[in-house]
Amino acid sequence: MGIIFETSLGVFLLVTVFLGGGAAYMAGRAVAMTWGSLGHLVVYAVLLAAAARFIHFSLFGGTLLSLHYLLVDLIVLLLLAGLGFRLTRARQMAGQYGWLFERTGPLTWRERPTAARPEN
Repeated sequence: MGIIFETSLGVFLLVTVFLGGGAAYMAGRAVAMTWGSLGHLVVYAVLLAAAARFIHFSLFGGTLLSLHYLLVDLIVLLLLAGLGFRLTRARQMAGQYGWLFERTGPLTWRERPTAARPEN
């Protein structure tokens, strides 16, 4: 038993990072595409963390009601969900509001300078 994983590193990577993380990333994208809030994303990540904990318990002999490992799963899933959310939101802001915002990186955008804006 480790601090981050309970049964083995391979099980943690499979269940939490790949399966749960993939679902969390897609949930982050879906929340961003529907212009949802980060509050919705947190609720979805908590549900996914509970599902990942159940898979650890039912298939690999982990503990179901372990607050420590639930929080570890939740942190990993929140990071991946936030990544999906932020990547999609940056693309949305620069794409749909290109006259107001420009991308400054994969996760960020900024307001365009006033000289670059078209006059009404």
